[in-house]
Amino acid sequence: MKVYFKLLLTLSIGISIISCGEKKETDAMGNPINQAETLVNQKPEQFGKEIFEGKGMCATCHKVDQKIVGPSIKDISKIYTDKKASISLFLQGETDPIVDPSQYEIMKANLEITKAMPEAEVQALETYMLSVK
Repeated sequence: MKVYFKLLLTLSIGISIISCGEKKETDAMGNPINQAETLVNQKPEQFGKEIFEGKGMCATCHKVDQKIVGPSIKDISKIYTDKKASISLFLQGETDPIVDPSQYEIMKANLEITKAMPEAEVQALETYMLSVK
């Protein structure tokens, strides 16, 4: 019995160490999301829209064609296109806001979310936003 307990304890500790720090994203049903599979199976615009409406929490303040807290996606898309600027660089904190700088302080919390995203997700967000005309 002692040997069995030691073996079980050792196995449990080993599993804990192996999975320690491992962060797996899940969908609304709790199923693991395979990010690489998502990128392959979806158009960037669709993937970006999912991030915009979910994980990125962008839809909290931005709507497609109306100003809520922040400017509409259409306004953002037009301004970034006209100025040949990069939404993804802004979302990564590498450039200053150009659409409505007065709202920048409010947006800082959400920028912490986008700064932590993998490059592919930020690029998908930009692709989605620029596709909205």
